[in-house]
Amino acid sequence: MTKTLILMRHAKSDWGAPSLPDKLRPLNARGQRSATALGDWLRAKGHLPQTVLCSSAIRTRETLAGLGLMNTTVNYSDDLYHAEADVMFQVLKRASSDTVLMIGHNPGICDFAQMLMEDAPDHIRFHDYPTCATLVARFDIADWTALQWRSGQPVDFTVPRDLIGG
Repeated sequence: MTKTLILMRHAKSDWGAPSLPDKLRPLNARGQRSATALGDWLRAKGHLPQTVLCSSAIRTRETLAGLGLMNTTVNYSDDLYHAEADVMFQVLKRASSDTVLMIGHNPGICDFAQMLMEDAPDHIRFHDYPTCATLVARFDIADWTALQWRSGQPVDFTVPRDLIGG
């Protein structure tokens, strides 16, 4: 039995209103295009989550909406807002679906991805995890409670620039 994690950083946010609290920042136009492109990529590759674990921030919610995913259970969590890797690890261990999409923020999401993988995917941007970077990883476990660090096998990794250009 295997479990699959789709680990996504939120798309590019809008900094046009500097007085807006960080948690309330929306996506900018580029971020909206990126989220749509990533949704198309996930569907084309057959990487379809049953459950989404999403930070409660507006930009992560808008990233999820832009993906256009159907038939998924969504759990918004304050715990994932700017979470560190160990918090993300604990949240994921409580999941029950075979395929889970987690949407969060840097630097935690980049650290989490690196700490989960036995070997890094062969992509130049994996180690800085730019906005809307998406890792698909498989774990040879029957239940998320058995998740261990450095146990993931990369299946796919992409960034918006791979899909829609500069």
